[in-house]
Amino acid sequence: MNILEINDENFEDKVLKTKDIVVCDFWAEWCGPCKQITPILEELANEFNDKVKIAKINIDSNPDIPTKYNIMSIPTLLLFKNGELISNQVGLQEKSTLSNWIKENL
Repeated sequence: MNILEINDENFEDKVLKTKDIVVCDFWAEWCGPCKQITPILEELANEFNDKVKIAKINIDSNPDIPTKYNIMSIPTLLLFKNGELISNQVGLQEKSTLSNWIKENL
């Protein structure tokens, strides 16, 4: 699996200080739609392997980053490019929607 596990401690190094495009999935164990989006993100991680990093942030065990970015519902996906937030998606989305969203932001 090509998905990074991000936490409050490594977020800055893995997301903000990289030139890579990083899609961060804010999720929780108790969230049904979060569980449904995981296999979609795994497929996208494989398809965009050399262009985009997919990362997951558990909001329950890492409260600082979701608070900083005003995450109000999950799943929420934030797309960072060169360390800057450039786009987001909220809620469960189809693979084609997410794939097109990523392509638009490459």
